Order: sequence, then structure tokens, then C-alpha cells
Amino acid sequence: MSEYQYYEFQAIDRPLTKDELKQVRALSSRAQISATHFVNEYHYGDFRGDEHKLMEQLYDAHLYFANWGSRRLMLRLPTTLLPARSVEPYCMEDALTCWTRNGHLLLDFAYSAEDGGEWDFETSFTLASFTTLRTELAAGDLRPLYLAWLSALTRWELEEDVDEEEYTSTVEPPVPAGLAQLTGPQQALADFLHIDPHLLTAAARAGGAAPSQAIDKDALATWIRALPQHEKDALLLDAALGTAPQPGPALLARHRAASHDGTAEPSTATRRRSAAELLDAAYEVRSEHTRQREQARA
Repeated sequence: MSEYQYYEFQAIDRPLTKDELKQVRALSSRAQISATHFVNEYHYGDFRGDEHKLMEQLYDAHLYFANWGSRRLMLRLPTTLLPARSVEPYCMEDALTCWTRNGHLLLDFAYSAEDGGEWDFETSFTLASFTTLRTELAAGDLRPLYLAWLSALTRWELEEDVDEEEYTSTVEPPVPAGLAQLTGPQQALADFLHIDPHLLTAAARAGGAAPSQAIDKDALATWIRALPQHEKDALLLDAALGTAPQPGPALLARHRAASHDGTAEPSTATRRRSAAELLDAAYEVRSEHTRQREQARA
């Protein structure tokens, strides 16, 4: 049975230096490598590098998938844009983990097919479908994190050795607004993590409308004018030299935080539901969908 593995890394905030490129090239002689990109496919053998170390040191995004069902998406953001305390409520074993290193927060979204599952020889992905998630997270949109939690619950439902009390005692994390109106990258993530669409529909009932992405340019301009001159000079110098992450996302995140007095917008859910309640609601959605489909056939 033929094996297939796909590895892709992308440097977004700054390109790799010549020495860093040599370091990466030593890991593979066949990969397509540039100062911002690494792509390779394996039909036999394995990648010689350590994905976690490469993300901690060099890259801002990483995608991996294999035809036996394993999938991984890793994203790196400055902790000034997304602190670990905002992510931790959504972390679930084998679905989403996070850690900090050298001023960065690293997110690891993972999915592994159950043993005995069918091999997938046709599905393929590219990292470009997911990189905008970094910008959304930096802007305070936590829907990608909640999707990871739903992915864990989707797989949890299929397990046979889970105590019923665990379903009742496990409570969902804060529910972000807009689960019923996912962005394109968020829908791609939901598909990538194999989230049960009926569970997503049930979860979205507790959320409000999607957060507005509109920017008040006049208010932003006023806020930028008030920044200290030396800080603006430093931002422009770093942007020109490419020695620091592009200032746009960081400035927008700071502006939004200042507009909300430094506090994140609260969850739109009035009460957090248990895993058991969500799974029961998903069953009702699934049953209703089945009834509607049978009526349409009739």
C-alpha cells in the first residue's frame, strides 16, 4: 500500500536568512525551498526535521497530512497579539495544544483518524487555505479555537470507553460569535479537522452574529496619531528592514483592545453547555436533517 505525506512550512513575518536557509536545506535535498516557503512530499521515508523546533525558530505556519488520516496545522503568533491565557480554555488533548517560546505563542491543531479507517488517496490541502487564520486570531476572532474543541468532541463521541459522567461534567469553552457564518479559512479548518457539521450547527445556536471586520479608519487614524513619535519611527524602520513582524496586525489588535478598554468581548452564550447537551442537540439536528431529506425524496 503506497504511503503519502505532505509537509509545508511558511515564513510570514520575516524571511529566512542565508544561514537559516542552509539549515533547512540540510533537512531535505528534494524539497522546494525559498526564503519564505518549504514544500516536500514523501512517498517513502520520513521528514528528517523536527516540526516543533522549526516552528519555534523559523516559521509561522506549518501544514502536514498523510493518506492514512493524520493531519496537523501549526500557527505561530507573537504573544502580544494572542496570549496563551486566551487559548488555554479551548485546548483538548490530541486536538489543540499551545505553548510559548521566545515571545511567540504556538498553536498545534491536530487530527488523527481512528485505527482501521480507510486511507485517503484523493484529498489534498495547501497551507494558503489556512494562513489567514493567523490574522483572524490576532484580531481577536477565536472561532478557530472553538472549532478545534468541537473536533475533539466529534472524535470523543465515537469512542466506546468514555464514562457518561465525563460527557455531563465537561463544559464547553466560551462560545465565540459567528459560528453560523464561518469565514472561508475557518470552514476549511472545520473540514480539515473533520468536524461533524450537525454538531457545528448545534453549537452555533448559542452564538450571535459574526463579528464585524469593518475598521473605522477615522478612529484608527486618530489613535495612530496619538502614538509616541519614537514608537512610530521604530515601527517604520522594522517594516522597511524586515527585521520584525509586519506592524499591521499588531497595530489593529492594539487599537481594538484600546477601543474595548483592554478587555476581550464576552461570549454571546448566556450559559455554557455540557458535552452531553451538545451531542444531544447534534443528534436532534441530524435527525431533522434526515427527515427533511426523506420528505424531499418522497
